[in-house]
Amino acid sequence: MEKRRLYMDYSATTPVKKEVLDEMMPYLTDYFGNASSFHLFGREAKSALDKAREQVANLVNSKTNEIYFTAGGTESDNWALEGVAYAHREKGNHIITSKIEHHGILHTCEYLEKHHGFEVTYLDVDSEGKVRIEDLEAAIKDTTILISIMFANNEIGTIQPIKEIGEIAKKHKILFHTDAVQAAGNIPIDVKELNIDLMSMSSHKIYGPKGIGALYIKTGTKLHTFVHGGAQEKRRRAGTENIPSIVGYGKAAEIAKANMQNHIETLTNLRAKLIDGILAKIPYTRVNGSMEDRLPGNVNFSFEFIEGEGILLMLDMLGIAASSGSACTSGSLDPSHVLMAIGLPHEIAHGSLRLSIGDFTTVDDIDYIIGQLPAIIERLRSMSPLYDAAMKNK
Repeated sequence: MEKRRLYMDYSATTPVKKEVLDEMMPYLTDYFGNASSFHLFGREAKSALDKAREQVANLVNSKTNEIYFTAGGTESDNWALEGVAYAHREKGNHIITSKIEHHGILHTCEYLEKHHGFEVTYLDVDSEGKVRIEDLEAAIKDTTILISIMFANNEIGTIQPIKEIGEIAKKHKILFHTDAVQAAGNIPIDVKELNIDLMSMSSHKIYGPKGIGALYIKTGTKLHTFVHGGAQEKRRRAGTENIPSIVGYGKAAEIAKANMQNHIETLTNLRAKLIDGILAKIPYTRVNGSMEDRLPGNVNFSFEFIEGEGILLMLDMLGIAASSGSACTSGSLDPSHVLMAIGLPHEIAHGSLRLSIGDFTTVDDIDYIIGQLPAIIERLRSMSPLYDAAMKNK
């Protein structure tokens, strides 16, 4: 009997939808021109580039010329932070972020601190993973040039109070960047309404190709050039454009916008079924993150007395793909910095499992997980001295 293949790791990456691939294929074969060329082949590529830029802009209600294509979310994060830091050094050297950011933000902040003398405040979060607005206001200094708070967390799915953060930044005349890699295309975003100055996005989280993303830069925002060379991306990010992937990203953004309400409703219902089923069947289990302000496809459990690596291995043996947190840090044995930041002790943070749901997840898939996971947890706990000790002390 063939082993079942069940993908429950949509937060790490998504498959490319057929409509997206169909849109891309001609630009890998017939329409292969360089968008900077003046001849027919170049004009065809330039037209496709312009269309995709408009599609991505429409997804977040920005102006078309405020979308700059990058190689993905991490590059967009680096560009936003370094670009603002270097361009506004004469005003100040202070950046505010949070302790639960993606490492694309955290490691860039550490680099700016260590090598360029910038000061970074890392805000604590509450038990749901939310930044406290009063903490943010208290952290602002005369030298603060940037606030960078992620839109929604990649591990626990918590959505931040972005509108309030944007209002505070605007009031204090501080630039506001948000890493919206997990959010853009999965929940509605209006950059104008939310007072966002810069926003990182990525194609492969919304059923587009990997290696392509975008940085929204509000008109008038002073930002250093990230890649020097040609005139591409208004001379701010040089290099021949990856037209096939950009076309794919544009199509994925168009589909995401058209499908948004159904996407949210379907995933939210599947998520509720999964959470209810697991909590009913597995004791000593908690759901991490906010239950109200949460990405529709994100579920993050902590199972006491065991480690997440064992869960992942046993799920993988059944053909089920999941994760214990961010795919970018999956090689690390340290507990998740996000789970530690929301106050979980090491031993509980180690027993985390992220199951993320997507557009190809079915009710049968959820039932299968609910049917298989309890036996895995029970088996691992039967081998755990922590569980044995806890049961004896009951």
